[in-house]
Amino acid sequence: MRSTTTFASTATIAARRAKRWAVILRLLVYLGAIITVAVLLCLVGYILVSGVPHISLDLFALPYNSLNVSLMPALINTILMTALSLLIAVPLGLGAAIYLVEYTGRGNKLVGVIRTTAETLTGIPSIVYGLFGMLFFVTALGWRLSLLAGAFTLAIMILPIIMRTTEEALKAVPDSFREGSFGLGAGRLRTVGRVLLPSAMPGILAGVILGIGRIVGESAALIYTAGSVTELPTSVFDSTRTLSVHMYILASEGMHINKTYATAVVLLVIVLAINSLSALVARRLTKGKMDD
Repeated sequence: MRSTTTFASTATIAARRAKRWAVILRLLVYLGAIITVAVLLCLVGYILVSGVPHISLDLFALPYNSLNVSLMPALINTILMTALSLLIAVPLGLGAAIYLVEYTGRGNKLVGVIRTTAETLTGIPSIVYGLFGMLFFVTALGWRLSLLAGAFTLAIMILPIIMRTTEEALKAVPDSFREGSFGLGAGRLRTVGRVLLPSAMPGILAGVILGIGRIVGESAALIYTAGSVTELPTSVFDSTRTLSVHMYILASEGMHINKTYATAVVLLVIVLAINSLSALVARRLTKGKMDD
């Protein structure tokens, strides 16, 4: 009888202790979330307060000069750089992910090596990519400081991100989808193109969004590979200046700090617009898949 009472008392104490720790952990999670949101709001608010009053029409003039410090050429160059980098990286990332998930057996040693390499490349600082791009694309291949050299360098940077996110998205597709497609007589290639890729499209778009975010915010690698010419390129071998490089140069010169904040506001709006548009497309695709 006494042992039973002792056991019940011990269980009660353990339950109270576990409940106390659960409350503490919940408070810590809430505190972490509040701090994160507060830091983000302070950062965005500071940029908006410092930059919005200095936005003017001269900032969007097509020709750049030392008086208007226009961001329009840099904005167009950013769009061109993003499009060209995605054109290079997305097909390679999709192809590599499809091969790793659908065409290799489980426990394949090559797959483990490729995944480890991709994760390692993800953590490499961007300045290292810039030095590699300068030595290989700019110097060895003779592309000089150009749009093409910068795009290939950025494509190498975002390739592991797109590959890993696409791989995880394909692995998240239930095996019943594959089995049903094979049971209806579809081959592996048709199954991948008509069943797996549409089902994994939200996850693939998430990787593309991350890649776009890194491209738009990149400056170190592009200084060494794309240069800082403010004019619009007439070919892929011309030097260009993206928005992030434009902001860096204005800030380092110290003569147009107000225009730097205004450019940061434009860049922030562009990133938010890209994220919102991509989220809308992902919801539409998910809804369409559920309706089908």
